[in-house]
Amino acid sequence: MICVRRLGLLAAALAALACGGLASAVLASGGAPAGTTSTATTSTTTTAVSTAPSVIAFTGHGWGHGLGLSQWGAYGYAKHGWTYDRILAHYYPGTTLGQATVKTVRVLVAAEKKVTLSSLLPWTVTDSAGAKTKLDPGDLKLGAALSVNGTATQPPLVVTSKQPVLVDGHAYRGKLMLSTDGRLVSVVDAVALEQYVKGVVPAEMPPAWSPEALKAQAVAARSYALANLAKGRPFDLYGDTRSQVYGGVAAETQATNAAVDATKGQVVLYGGKIADTLFFSTSGGRTASALESTGIAVPYLVPVADPYDTLSPYHDWGPVLFDAAAVAKQLKLSGAIVGISATNGASGRVKTVELTADDDSVVTFTGNQLRTALGLRSTWFAPALLQLLPATKTITYGGAVSLTGSAPDGASLEAKPYGLDWTPAGDVAAGSFAEIVKPQSTTWYRLAWGDARVGLAKIAVAARVAITASQGAVSGNVRPATAGAPCRLQQQAGAWATVATTATDAAGAWTFPAPASGTYRVRCAPGHGVAAGVTAAFAVS
Repeated sequence: MICVRRLGLLAAALAALACGGLASAVLASGGAPAGTTSTATTSTTTTAVSTAPSVIAFTGHGWGHGLGLSQWGAYGYAKHGWTYDRILAHYYPGTTLGQATVKTVRVLVAAEKKVTLSSLLPWTVTDSAGAKTKLDPGDLKLGAALSVNGTATQPPLVVTSKQPVLVDGHAYRGKLMLSTDGRLVSVVDAVALEQYVKGVVPAEMPPAWSPEALKAQAVAARSYALANLAKGRPFDLYGDTRSQVYGGVAAETQATNAAVDATKGQVVLYGGKIADTLFFSTSGGRTASALESTGIAVPYLVPVADPYDTLSPYHDWGPVLFDAAAVAKQLKLSGAIVGISATNGASGRVKTVELTADDDSVVTFTGNQLRTALGLRSTWFAPALLQLLPATKTITYGGAVSLTGSAPDGASLEAKPYGLDWTPAGDVAAGSFAEIVKPQSTTWYRLAWGDARVGLAKIAVAARVAITASQGAVSGNVRPATAGAPCRLQQQAGAWATVATTATDAAGAWTFPAPASGTYRVRCAPGHGVAAGVTAAFAVS
């Protein structure tokens, strides 16, 4: 399944949604900020894990912009007996089917410094002056000068053969037209509309899907192409996601070719004009409104029920975890993120998101802007901020520490004492919280929220070593009481130097003979997740 963003007649509006108000450096970064997200899979669930102390978690529905035909939904309707024309009428309300008048389209399939063309049969290159060069089967390498086998030509060139010609290893039907701007060689495939659609459908929808779904995709792809022909360019369509994916001969399959043939020339019409038949992967249960998403009302791009897209693995998604510090840096916020809230539109998709920094500044992004910046599957998402501090702290045995942070409703703590597995450690309050914990040995804590596990606070526990004055000896005990714990009597002589050793008895008690005069301390190390502890320094005179 290929999920692409459809622009078409709404190009300006969707581009504004993607870019408006967001620094260009963010969009140029090409993806989500680096975080610490990983996944852990058990026999029944997949858990998202991040050890970052502050994390933004996203859960959501669907994949794509949500406008028009939901591919997984169309597949579901087809499996429930719907025909392709009924499927199209559902996703594009108020439309009808008609016949296309355009027979040929020009598709930009390459724009490179150098291209290699290949043919298995004799072929011909004709330049703009009408000069023809007949070529034997084989390769033709062309640079920006567009000289053919060392002979200068007058571009543009037209390449023809009785079989498809390969462009950098990809075979295309039709005739190829080559031009140059002095830097790049552009290759345009002038191909029959139906042959073009045959190269698109299998690149946009799995060929193994139901025939009626493939037919619906064929009509939608044909309509989308004709509704979005480029103006003022030497080509009509891009061969990639800037229009729709065109795989050429290699993409064609028997099933998708049959779907194209069965719907030959059919397009979706609204008011006598070809409709801008946007399509996408998965709606999450209901398609979106063009008015809500772009600010431009399109009568046939309105929300409709999509009950069968539950078949999609992207019907529900998340949690997806992002290191909040990395997000703040990528979005160029003035400080660490301490709050996030979303405002939803009528469809449930996010209209705006407010991010609050620790200096109380608030920055607002549209749902589309945040989706683009972080690479989220759709704008139908819910964000949540989870924080857990401190990252590390050492306490003395018997003491307590306050774990603080922020969590959504339903979050809880998990603890992993030394040598044991993760276990529940109590709920935390929604919003800001402070939880007192009293670990008995070094323990790791994290937040649990649904299938997310966030943060990693390590609370080290050091032994409590007490000293008791006694005649002729230095004695005391260690807590927790541990038999055989090594204890060292150390004298301060610049650095602490060990002068005697012993071990604790079953009650955790230890004894050293009275040492010579000097400044001393006793260090005991129980182990088993309890760090060494020391007494306060004491003087012997």
